[in-house]
Amino acid sequence: MSSQDAPKPDSIRSEERQIEDSKKKTKSKRPANTAFRQQRLKAWQPILTPKTVLPLFFIVGIIFAPIGGLLLWASSLVEEISIDYSPCVFDAPDAPAWADVPSDKVSKYFKPSDYGAGTPPQWQKSTVEIKYDGVGLSTPVCSLQFDITNEIGPPVLFYYRLTNFYQNHRRYVKSFDVSQLKGDAVPQGSLASDCDPLRVNPNGTAYYPCGLIANSFFNDTFTTPVLTNAAKSSDPREAYNMTAKGIAWASEADLYGKSAYKNDEVVPPPNWHDRFPNDYTDSNPMPDFHQDEAFQVWMRTAGLPNFSKLAMRNDQAPMKAGRYQVEINDYFPVTTYGGTKSIMISTRTVMGGKNPFLGIAYVVVGGLCILLGALFTATHLIKPRKLGDHTYLTWNSDQQDTATATGRAPRTNEAA
Repeated sequence: MSSQDAPKPDSIRSEERQIEDSKKKTKSKRPANTAFRQQRLKAWQPILTPKTVLPLFFIVGIIFAPIGGLLLWASSLVEEISIDYSPCVFDAPDAPAWADVPSDKVSKYFKPSDYGAGTPPQWQKSTVEIKYDGVGLSTPVCSLQFDITNEIGPPVLFYYRLTNFYQNHRRYVKSFDVSQLKGDAVPQGSLASDCDPLRVNPNGTAYYPCGLIANSFFNDTFTTPVLTNAAKSSDPREAYNMTAKGIAWASEADLYGKSAYKNDEVVPPPNWHDRFPNDYTDSNPMPDFHQDEAFQVWMRTAGLPNFSKLAMRNDQAPMKAGRYQVEINDYFPVTTYGGTKSIMISTRTVMGGKNPFLGIAYVVVGGLCILLGALFTATHLIKPRKLGDHTYLTWNSDQQDTATATGRAPRTNEAA
């Protein structure tokens, strides 16, 4: 007997048999037989009846309506004045003359007070020369006078407001270079392509900071309000000191750093030329964006075309009642794109600034729920509706065949 004809051991035959069986088996796509995979988990299927649904309407209404009332009350506590000064350099008289600001350019909300109730805000325009790096710049100035009719704050917040300015445009929102703003000296060829068309100038020198957001930086400047005619005070022309520190979020400073560029390695964006007429120099160096909170606020783009951004604040002292004056260096153009710009001085509550919309929404929803609940309750009491038998909704219940429910016996092959 040859070695090939010798019988194989049982272990080898068993192993070969298992291999053949495994080849014959096809892979099953059936999920594992578990309660979760086979959807046999316990579930609660509530039956919606008038007794369960009607109380929910009243509960939602009872909860939402008072919350809406509290939100409206909190919004009513906010005192503010807003003045649209965009036409000032065109419509206001030359200094020292003053003219009333048109009523449609002013909105204000103060507690009832007799002081200043009939005195409208006024404005005038003038021109001064401001030097940047030794170069004189003819600057239009808008002077505003307005009344604070009763003591407000603290805190007191000073905003600028723009309308019809779309910071939410897709290309605008992403037009910056993260590494450059962090302070890295990014080479010209490595700047983010999103900065185009403001990545490098025609001479091939990189812009710092690059991109559309930085180039359109709001550059109107405001003086701190000065009390020119204090009520119940013998100290006229008292300055109400406001600061630009603390206007940005604390976490935003981490996104910016002092630049590693040298002054002659980069140039300012085109719209910054008035502020840096000789580009960046030792006497007029590039700004430190880690400390520049106004720039940080601007770079946090707004989601709507009409928005307000914080410019100054005072968190310690109240703002006395009286007539105040603010000087505005008017650089930022808005008429070219059909927008407006305003200043707004406001207080705040725990719910933020003046915004009655949220309170109105809560009151409307609560009122509708109570109204619908009362209507459905009356309908249920006057003309109740019998609750259907939910057992008929079971999908796997044995139903009688409609073809055999006519009283005739089904035909069979034999009967045919």
